[in-house]
Amino acid sequence: MDIYSNPISGILIIKKTEGGAHRVALASDFGNKLIDFTISDTDFKVNYVVPDLDRKIVINFLKNDFRRLLKKQYPVSQAFENPQSRIYLSQSGREKYYLFFDKETEMLRQIIYTEKDREKIDFSFGAKKHIFADSIQLQHRDYKISIRLFQITETE
Repeated sequence: MDIYSNPISGILIIKKTEGGAHRVALASDFGNKLIDFTISDTDFKVNYVVPDLDRKIVINFLKNDFRRLLKKQYPVSQAFENPQSRIYLSQSGREKYYLFFDKETEMLRQIIYTEKDREKIDFSFGAKKHIFADSIQLQHRDYKISIRLFQITETE
């Protein structure tokens, strides 16, 4: 993660729990827990946070970003196409999500989250299979915040 040019790296663990919630924990490269929270569509609970990250703005960004990232359903109201993608619009109040599916692989490639017709967050996905992303990048358009997630792979 880069938060206002301050890099934070480590291991992110996301576990689906009962009732559709997710437990999210970020540990440093050395194994120290940095933040641990439980999130669902309606609830958010911080289980632990290191003092350096215990800022309301940081917690709110993580809460909102992971709530959007872990969103399960996008009711489609419109569909579009361009030469590379099938694009679906999902709208809920002032929030709009544009979902880009690659025409060739039929996999989700990108989600653009907008508010009041302004792009706010770009979620980009790299995947080889339909069920799991190998990489995810979140880029905020209004703030100097980006999150890059990569799957841990075994090397032989």
